[in-house]
Amino acid sequence: MNSPESDGSLRIGVIGDFEPSFVSHFATNAALYDAAMKLGSRLGLRWIPTPLLDGPSSEDNLSAWDGLIASPGSPYKSFMGMLRGIKFARTHDRPFYGT
Repeated sequence: MNSPESDGSLRIGVIGDFEPSFVSHFATNAALYDAAMKLGSRLGLRWIPTPLLDGPSSEDNLSAWDGLIASPGSPYKSFMGMLRGIKFARTHDRPFYGT
């Protein structure tokens, strides 16, 4: 997975499997961009598919993010991938929000 640019943006990773038919996924993106605009910050936002976190490189795929969010709209393609994302946030002092 490509890391977000280190251009001073707030880097947020959304752990979940983006589904275009879920209104909540578009609302998640919109809310994050609205909050960044209100704060006067640039936002680097990327959805991190749960199967990507199912293997040994899960920490590499999560370490580039300043904060992590568990997306709404389960079931996830990889429940274990979601759990690894949550565990990473808790054990590496990353801000984490789950719905």
